[in-house]
Amino acid sequence: MPSIDSLKTRQDLAVGRKKYAYYSLPAAEEAGLAGISRLPRSMKVLLENLLRNEDGVSVTEDDLKAVAAWIENKGAVEHEIAFRPARVLMQDFTGVPAVVDLAAMRDAMAKLGADPAKINPLNPVDLVIDHSVMVDHFGDAKAFGQNVEREYERNIERYNFLRWGSSAFNNFRVVPPGTGICHQVNLEHLAQTVWTAEEGRKTVAYPDTVVGTDSHTTMINGLAVLGWGVGGIEAEAAMLGQPIPMLIPEVIGFKLTGKLPEGATATDLVLTVTQMLRKKGVVGKFVEFFGPAIAGMTIEDQATIANMAPEYGATCGFFPVSQATIDYLTATGREKARVALVEAYAKAQGLWIDETSEDPIFTDVLELDISTVVPSLAGPKRPQDRVELTVAAPAFATALADVFARPTDAPRVAVEGEKFDLGDGDVVIAAITSCTNTSNPSVLIAAGLVARKAHALGMKVKPWVKTSLAPGSQVVTDYLTDAGLQKDLDALGFNLVGYGCTTCIGNSGPLDPAVSKAINDNGLVATSVLSGNRNFEGRVNPDVQANYLASPPLVVAYALAGSMRIDITKEPIGQDKKGNDVFLKDVWPTSDEIAAIQKKSVTPKMFAKRYADVFKGDEHWQAIKVTGGQTYEWDDNSTYVQNPPYFEGLSMEPAPVSDIVEARILGIFGDSITTDHISPAGSIKKASPAGQYLTNHGVDALDFNSYGARRGNHEVMMRGTFANIRIRNRITPDIEGGVTKHFPSEDTMSIYDAAMRYQSEGRPLVVFAGKEYGTGSSRDWAAKGTRLLGVRAVIAESYERIHRSNLVGMGVVPLQFKEDGWQKLGLTGEEIVTIRGLTDANVGKLKPRQDLWVELFRPSDGKMARFPVRCRIDNQTELDYFKAGGVMPYVLRNLARGDEK
Repeated sequence: MPSIDSLKTRQDLAVGRKKYAYYSLPAAEEAGLAGISRLPRSMKVLLENLLRNEDGVSVTEDDLKAVAAWIENKGAVEHEIAFRPARVLMQDFTGVPAVVDLAAMRDAMAKLGADPAKINPLNPVDLVIDHSVMVDHFGDAKAFGQNVEREYERNIERYNFLRWGSSAFNNFRVVPPGTGICHQVNLEHLAQTVWTAEEGRKTVAYPDTVVGTDSHTTMINGLAVLGWGVGGIEAEAAMLGQPIPMLIPEVIGFKLTGKLPEGATATDLVLTVTQMLRKKGVVGKFVEFFGPAIAGMTIEDQATIANMAPEYGATCGFFPVSQATIDYLTATGREKARVALVEAYAKAQGLWIDETSEDPIFTDVLELDISTVVPSLAGPKRPQDRVELTVAAPAFATALADVFARPTDAPRVAVEGEKFDLGDGDVVIAAITSCTNTSNPSVLIAAGLVARKAHALGMKVKPWVKTSLAPGSQVVTDYLTDAGLQKDLDALGFNLVGYGCTTCIGNSGPLDPAVSKAINDNGLVATSVLSGNRNFEGRVNPDVQANYLASPPLVVAYALAGSMRIDITKEPIGQDKKGNDVFLKDVWPTSDEIAAIQKKSVTPKMFAKRYADVFKGDEHWQAIKVTGGQTYEWDDNSTYVQNPPYFEGLSMEPAPVSDIVEARILGIFGDSITTDHISPAGSIKKASPAGQYLTNHGVDALDFNSYGARRGNHEVMMRGTFANIRIRNRITPDIEGGVTKHFPSEDTMSIYDAAMRYQSEGRPLVVFAGKEYGTGSSRDWAAKGTRLLGVRAVIAESYERIHRSNLVGMGVVPLQFKEDGWQKLGLTGEEIVTIRGLTDANVGKLKPRQDLWVELFRPSDGKMARFPVRCRIDNQTELDYFKAGGVMPYVLRNLARGDEK
């Protein structure tokens, strides 16, 4: 293949009266990248990214040729590239620690004698506060206001900090609480499909790409924006202008044909797609949708499918630019010039899809005739476990016995102080929630129509059901109100409870105490039905074991029926005011009814009005007084936000990396240790180190909040690292939870306490693990907490890609067994570990993926052993980060040096 000069591919694109510079893929093909016109469109976006950023260092000509070679190898050859997203999206749980790190970098910059104002995101960052509202109040007109008040009471320290950040940093915007879910705000307003940036006198156009600190960032793939969720450290690196290393992916084509049948919804379609792709196996791969059915799909339908990429396991679920993209951008109030640019750019770059388009080459192809889709749910524990509605009742009965080990004929039990009883399978939570469905007017209007028909018949929701409506944006309220449907939803208890992620992330709030007591005293398998994307056991509510994902209209139907044990396709879901049986078919709307209301009530004016002042916030947000200037005024008494110690003693030149000598073992773990095991998540137990810390700081247990809400305080988070109640440390094999032994004393204690004792003794630490270390949601604190506990190396059989990268980003070296794992070593935890070859003082300086030797000394018998490992610092960029002590010190020093010049 001939050499490629990327600069020669830069051309002008005239759109109306304006000219844009862009990097032309057709020109690149003519210049020698043969066959790239047949690449999947998601791969074309990656190729343009490399073409535009080729610098001979992080992106080379070999990288361009490797992408072009995809046509032949279809992603089967491992080749790492450096991806630079156009922007970063954050939600508040994962975004707060990133802003804390920025604030800490400004303090460190000042201590280095440089200008702290130099610390700003180098790529645009939008943080949407959407994860903090809880459904404490529901079922009446006051619920929304009461939940907002409680939200601010719980989170005012965090909101004070974010309010400061929104004014202190350039290139950083905060969407205040009560606006919507980050993914829907992204879809309706923030995303542009084609991004632009000013370079001198030229405006450069390029594909809108994004990484987000929430796994469902993939929802934006429905608007032809390539994006996915990443760990917080990766997001911080992208925010600070650093590339994200990734392997060139395989791309699975998913061909959609036909038309959704009457009675089926976009939710039913996505549950079917999720099941198919899970069965196929697409972890770590791109999925790209194509086929004739796309012409009849709305962007909202596409976004519903794209949202669930984490559930079907793919990196992303990409839809190309089509006429629907243009129509949606116009309907949601994007600028006319931007809409015109999107169409012209997509057609010029071969990113457009219509009925005349030639199908790309894919790694493999699946096909679904969507006319075969039927009403479905997914549950009781996993999103991919689709159950057709017609067999949902017997399937629950089977799960009751097989999954929950509960007799199918257990009697119903009385509820103290109430006129009703409860039994297994009763629906105690019915929630219209989550980013998956609340972006889609068709299913929300359908839910409103079910409520309207039921209300007209005089039907009521069963008294044990906690109902809630948490829209993804304020526009939803506008069109439901305009259509008169909100009144009908209110009549059934589906009042507005807040704009944000609620039930899907466990913010469902408490059940009625009497209902909760009846469930727990009698071991009942209560159920929830939610229009979400996550239904793992224990996630939705601690009292609810069985959870089912369903379309919003089915959520309303099950609230009326009150039980998963009723076959709602055949049995009555309730009675009307005269006592007559009412069946699902009596209240289910037709597609024509839904479409007529959507056409009339969803208008561009609503989007324009709601997003005109999207960063302004309500009176609560505006009342927050901003304190501090370029640097933050840290409050030593805050239990939510603290200045992390990453930059303590930082000098302009990093200290030489030293070998790890005579380290102690903090933990020995088995296979598939996830970031849920490593990183603190969920509720904080009073007896835990984090709970003791909060108690000592005057926080009542009722106000502990969650680890997620306290991610801005390293003191809480490091105490929760390796503290999962289900983690099992082989040093203490008979004890479940975050416990270890300190050596040589052999005292048993929490992992945090042992780490602190080792630190006081000046001992470095290592962790041993098995296969697939760090799988799951790639939380930043899984790496940050590891570092703060004093762990300098992790030695595992294999790693999840993002967690391995995050460890390097925090200055922790990931090492991989070359031969047998730790089991063959007979480890007890008493061993003293030495790892040589890390320091540049050694002959043959450390190189990416270099082989090293680990020495083990066992004091009890005086025996010494050695075994080989591969250093999983995989490229030069990562090695630079490691030598600097992590990605943040690396960037900080570079900015400080620039300031010196």
